[in-house]
Amino acid sequence: MKQNIYDNPIFFNQYKALRQKQYNYNRLLEQPTMKSLLPPLANLQILDIGCGMGEFANYCIDHHAKHVTALDVSSNMLAIAKQEHSHPQIDYQLQAIEDYEVASNSFDCITSSLSLHYVKDFDAVIRQIAQKLRPNGIFIFSVEHPIATARHTLDDNWIYDENNNRLHYAVDHYQEEGLREQTWLVDGVVKYHRTIATMVNTLITHGLTIEKIVEPIPGKEAIQQLPSIEKELRRPSFLFIKAKK
Repeated sequence: MKQNIYDNPIFFNQYKALRQKQYNYNRLLEQPTMKSLLPPLANLQILDIGCGMGEFANYCIDHHAKHVTALDVSSNMLAIAKQEHSHPQIDYQLQAIEDYEVASNSFDCITSSLSLHYVKDFDAVIRQIAQKLRPNGIFIFSVEHPIATARHTLDDNWIYDENNNRLHYAVDHYQEEGLREQTWLVDGVVKYHRTIATMVNTLITHGLTIEKIVEPIPGKEAIQQLPSIEKELRRPSFLFIKAKK
C-alpha cells in the first residue's frame, strides 16, 4: 500500500470526479456491503486502513463509535477528509499500515476498503492487524476480487462478439500470485494478486476466525440507477472477508 498513486494529480482528479458521481460502484455496492458487515459500533475503538476521503470514518462516528484512527498514504485524500469530515473523535494520519505502530490489543474493530490489494506483503500486514485487535475484535476488509486481478493483463478482460456484446469474462493465471500492473485512469497502477485460499489461510494462521465471506451483487434498484453495474451478476468486482480474533 506504500504505492501512492492517489497523489498523482492526473489520477487523483479523475478518481475524485468518479467518486463524486451520484451513482458509482462504491456508493451502490462496496460501501453498503461494508456497512452491512459491521458490528454495533457504539463505544468501539476503530482503525480504518486506507480511509480515503473520510466518509466511512465519519459514518462510524455518526453510529456512535468512540474513536476512529484513520490511516491513508495519500495527502490528497487526507486533505479532503480533514476538510469535509473533520471530527474530534477522528484522528487522520498520513501513514501506511506497514509503518503504523501502536500497542497490541488497541482496537475493537479494524476495517479496510479496497486497499489491501495494494499491499505487497499480505502476511506481514495481517500479522500486524491481528496483534492490534483486542480479543473478540472484528476485522472486515474488501479487495478487488481475485477473479478480476488474476490475469497478467488487467485491462478489459471481457470477451465480446462482433456486435460488442459481452460473451464471457476471461480468467487466467489465477494461481500465479504477485504483482499486476494496470492502466486505470493512468498507466502503471500496481496491485497484487493473491488467491482466496491465500487470504483465508493467512487470516487463520494469525489466529483469526472467518465469520463471513461476501461477493456482493447489486439489487434491482442499483441496476436501474447504474445499468453498467449489472455485469456484477456475471463476474464479481469485490471480495469481502469478515474475521474475528
